[in-house]
Amino acid sequence: MDFITENDRIYAVDSSGKLLAEVTFPATNGVATINHTFVDASLRGEGVASQLVKMAADKILADGNKIGATCSYAVAWFKRHPEYHLTCSGPEACRIDLGR
Repeated sequence: MDFITENDRIYAVDSSGKLLAEVTFPATNGVATINHTFVDASLRGEGVASQLVKMAADKILADGNKIGATCSYAVAWFKRHPEYHLTCSGPEACRIDLGR
């Protein structure tokens, strides 16, 4: 699957332009918050959402931002990945520190 990367969004579409997968992470004041993850039903169970969140986290860090997460899938993903140190700053967002 070919993903398209924008400043605050990573997504994939099929040949007709139908959205197949997406993660969004708008940035404010140096924190990019993963606030939405979508995977079409035809792709569920194939690890696409996990791939999207990891790609988003890597892009956010490469851009020099901190990571926040309000999307319930993203929050759960970070808890399952011990290589990311999750420090919650409140119910509306969590920050991720890779120990860098």
